[in-house]
Amino acid sequence: MVYTPYAQLASEFLQRDVTVQDLLSSASVWLIRNDFVLNFPKPIMPNMVFIGGINCMSKAPLSQEFEGYINASGEHGIVVFSLGSMVSEIPEKKAMEIAEALGKIPQTVLWRYTGSRPSNLAKNTILVKWLPQNDLLAHPKTRAFITHSGSHGIYEGICNGVPMVMLPLFGDQMDNAKRMETKGAGVTLNVLEMTSEDLANALKTVIFDKSYKENIMRLSSLHKDRPIEPLDLAVFWVEFVMRHKGAPHLRPAAHDLTWYQYHSLDVMGFLLAIALTVAFVTFKICACGFRKCFGKKGRAKKSHKSKAH
Repeated sequence: MVYTPYAQLASEFLQRDVTVQDLLSSASVWLIRNDFVLNFPKPIMPNMVFIGGINCMSKAPLSQEFEGYINASGEHGIVVFSLGSMVSEIPEKKAMEIAEALGKIPQTVLWRYTGSRPSNLAKNTILVKWLPQNDLLAHPKTRAFITHSGSHGIYEGICNGVPMVMLPLFGDQMDNAKRMETKGAGVTLNVLEMTSEDLANALKTVIFDKSYKENIMRLSSLHKDRPIEPLDLAVFWVEFVMRHKGAPHLRPAAHDLTWYQYHSLDVMGFLLAIALTVAFVTFKICACGFRKCFGKKGRAKKSHKSKAH
């Protein structure tokens, strides 16, 4: 069900009926927006190319509006707050709790929010319907990033070395948040259960505790230390596939196997049949030997008793 809309879109553009599974199995190269600075080590196939951070390589100058906000923040700097494009508004009570927390820090907060303006919004908090997230995070006066922990925002935070307060909502966001928290680059809060005090304390922690900045800068250094930029790497592999007519030598044969072959069920079934056959034959041989050995002794005892009588 998850893939149905994508299958319809692919069929429309390719002008033939296809499924997402067909597309995945026939792919020459997989461009995966991931990086081992966030993920755990794991084996990969030769046609998998990691391009994590591709969304934060290019930066544009800030508009006069946002430059004005940053300049007016003084020495305290700014905090960038966005829960992603899928969250347009939140319950009034929760919005007021968040607004109260944001008013407890000295930084100017740029909050991407399209819902109703909280009545207790502090003077240091500015509501905007859209913000250039990556460009703001790249600014040296950005002190913290409040995010819903989507991979897009997580990598922008890593690229620009900004410690995070993470409010995961669904999907992979919980996992992303936990990984960043484990690496000491941010603090995770439950958006449904947190209080105003919790959010304020989390912000103060990532802003004033130097270890969070040091850890995120270490991750940023690891992420950027690569021989080729993610966008250039993606372009190279796309052109490589075009030059070599699909590069079939990189495509694993596993895509051509049935599900039971892929999971080696046919091999396991064959080995199980052999094991059962050996066990059955062994049992029969032992049973036959047992009858011959103990059967003769039993008959000998019976004959001896009959003679005695």
